[in-house]
Amino acid sequence: MSAADAAKGRTGTTASIPDWAGPALESVLGRVAVTRTEVGDRFPLFADPDTGRWTTTGRGSWTGGFWAGLLWLHARYTRRVSDREAAARSTDRLTEWVDADTATRGLIFWYGTALADTPEAAALRVRAAHACRDAYDPELGLVPWGAAFGGPRLLARVDGVPGTVPLLASVDPQAARSHLYCYLELCLSKGPFCWTWQYEPPVGWAPCDAPPPGWSRGRAWLLLAVAEAAHRLDGDDLAEAARRLLPAPVVPPADEAHLDSPPDTSSAAVTAVALLKLGHREQALALLHELVSTHVTADGRLLNGCYDLAAGTATRHELVWGDFFLAYALAALTGLVDAHDA
Repeated sequence: MSAADAAKGRTGTTASIPDWAGPALESVLGRVAVTRTEVGDRFPLFADPDTGRWTTTGRGSWTGGFWAGLLWLHARYTRRVSDREAAARSTDRLTEWVDADTATRGLIFWYGTALADTPEAAALRVRAAHACRDAYDPELGLVPWGAAFGGPRLLARVDGVPGTVPLLASVDPQAARSHLYCYLELCLSKGPFCWTWQYEPPVGWAPCDAPPPGWSRGRAWLLLAVAEAAHRLDGDDLAEAARRLLPAPVVPPADEAHLDSPPDTSSAAVTAVALLKLGHREQALALLHELVSTHVTADGRLLNGCYDLAAGTATRHELVWGDFFLAYALAALTGLVDAHDA
């Protein structure tokens, strides 16, 4: 089935779909099928830009939900039972992360289950939501970063917000609101953007140097969290937070303070989804068109993602979360999903 046919079945019309969106979605989801054959029961993390070969993880790490989400998008597109079964198996393999001490449960379980349509995935999402609520620290007003990946536990790191907000909102809207607004206050209200803070009693929150203020994904992650909250939580001031976070509709450098740093297409893909959720369709279209026309290969690989600039890790690579958010944005444009499904 073509993307246009899938969209027409969902929306009844294809008039508003850009002519490049359907072929791009078909190409990106075709890459998912190739990746699934290559990685087997492992989880893809990043792929070499020249060979396309993936570096994988056995347990999924903080990115496992994006692979499960890609498989669910692929299954929606093909409508094949075998593809649904593959997506369900991948989601089931995330289960061990429910009890892990990490705020990345939001990234793992929201995006790994929100597009699923099985009772098992729904039950897993509920478990994850309750785990997030149990980890919520009322004294801090948020779910701390946790110790699962080493380092200090009492951190507020911005990639612990997206996904966590809708999970918390499903079981405790007050905790979800507190979690988000603590991050907005820390990241936006104390001078230059700062994406990680450490709690140091009795002083309180102290800023951390890494990632740096110019880290492009910091802005993208927080904008996405605001977009997720916009139709789940009351808050007229969310529009002002979104306004402050809105970037120019271009692929940003990985460190916006250093314009000669490599681009980060994964940040742009995250931002595109946030823009669609917030109703900024024209900005999203401009950003997606740049990604599709400049950074996506003929075989559906979104290149020029930057995993970790400071460490020199995968600085111009295909990244699994970049693929997910690009595919999700294209699926929303073509009507395969609703922009608020995940």
